[in-house]
Amino acid sequence: MENTILEMQFALDTFYFLMMGALVMWMAAGFSMLEAGMVRSKNTAEILTKNIGLFAIACTTYMVYGYDLMYGGGILLDGISGAGEKYSNASDFFFQVVFVATAMSIVSGAVAERMKLFSFFAFAVVFTGIIYPMEGAWTWAGEAVFGLYTLGDLGFADFAGSGIVHMAGAAAALAGVIVLGARKGKYNKDGSSNAIPGANMPLATLGTFILWMGWFGFNGGSVLAMASKESANAVAMVFLNTNAAAAGGVIAALLLVKLIWGKADLTMALNGALAGLVAITAGPDTPTALEATLIGGVGGILVVISISVLDKVFKIDDPVGAISVHGVVGLWGLLAVPLTNSSVSFTGQLAGAGTIFVWVFGTSLVLWLVLKAIMGVRISEEEEYEGADIAECGLEAYPEFTK
Repeated sequence: MENTILEMQFALDTFYFLMMGALVMWMAAGFSMLEAGMVRSKNTAEILTKNIGLFAIACTTYMVYGYDLMYGGGILLDGISGAGEKYSNASDFFFQVVFVATAMSIVSGAVAERMKLFSFFAFAVVFTGIIYPMEGAWTWAGEAVFGLYTLGDLGFADFAGSGIVHMAGAAAALAGVIVLGARKGKYNKDGSSNAIPGANMPLATLGTFILWMGWFGFNGGSVLAMASKESANAVAMVFLNTNAAAAGGVIAALLLVKLIWGKADLTMALNGALAGLVAITAGPDTPTALEATLIGGVGGILVVISISVLDKVFKIDDPVGAISVHGVVGLWGLLAVPLTNSSVSFTGQLAGAGTIFVWVFGTSLVLWLVLKAIMGVRISEEEEYEGADIAECGLEAYPEFTK
């Protein structure tokens, strides 16, 4: 009887892992739609190609080497083909690989509208195969940072990846944006900034809702179990807090832009939702629903301020606001954990955040510069004017509307 119960728990937890991984995989569609809506129509096909390409690259490079580097026992060595103690090892790999793809998707939007497609793919190979797995090994796998110290011993905790996934993706994106430079026409000679509106706000809104839904798999799956009373209750609480934080982010962002500009701003509302989701990802298991709403609300306020400051003060051209949503708010998510979890320290969170940022930003910056020297990273000014769709893909997303 006991063996039958254990087998049933194994089957249910494996199934739950797979379904949550499928939800996270669906976030790839969310990033694709969000980014396609936030760029100009002449760059739509190229950014969609980037998103499906990066997902395939992430799945392959993480299988070949990344998973082995992060946890040990890659697929090619049959390290995950068997059954673990609580669930199938293959289900664990599937859940982990869609997280890698999510981190890489963050980079895609920030470097949109001026980057060479295959330079981006080359970066994706190294990022998903080495850069991300290394910092993942130091955090979720618990290995020492270059043999010096373990982040767990310092009190670092990141439940589902505000820092490990989102801030890491933003750090890589920031390095790429610095190397690439701004889009033509974004900044005037006097330093003032010009708005470059996206082509399709309904598509961007659809993408945000898809991401919102997929986030339940992102955070809920990180409970790592479902087939017991305790784990089922934990999953329910994580779902509740994830939804509450997203709602708080939208409300706070809308109220702030109304206060500042006197009008609602859809793009800020969308980024407010994503900011709320990123903010709660580091610790969705311990807050109350109201606390989660407030954590998400702070994220919504931070993203509005950050997008404006990075654009107008630092001249960081990020077409979708990815660096602010996933980087600035990702840091806030890490720092919010000790507010509701007494076993986590602020110093540990800062140490972890600093380790992740320095590693990912530093290695990414070197990689971007190497790619720039070897194959170039930016399309020409003429190609940028014509659109990346024609220059990189040889087709247009909306050909009947441009003839």
